[in-house]
Amino acid sequence: MANNKRGPEPGSQKAKHGGQAVREKYGPEFYSKIGKMGGDAVKEKRGPQFYADIGKKGGDSTKSQHGSAFYSRIGKKGGERGSVTLAPKE
Repeated sequence: MANNKRGPEPGSQKAKHGGQAVREKYGPEFYSKIGKMGGDAVKEKRGPQFYADIGKKGGDSTKSQHGSAFYSRIGKKGGERGSVTLAPKE
């Protein structure tokens, strides 16, 4: 399949250099701004239920690939990282 898009091949060094040039010109906040604009456009076009549907599909796919025990393992890892050790009260 031929790449009919303009510009460098995605993932190539030229594409990376272009992304760095944009970041230098507009700043890293630019990517957050355009990402939000894109998300809002999708939400407007497809509705908020679209995100719920693709989230469910992704969760179902992960469950079928890794099993339900996977969620228990990653939940424990997240809990370990998020736990805070409090100093004893005096």
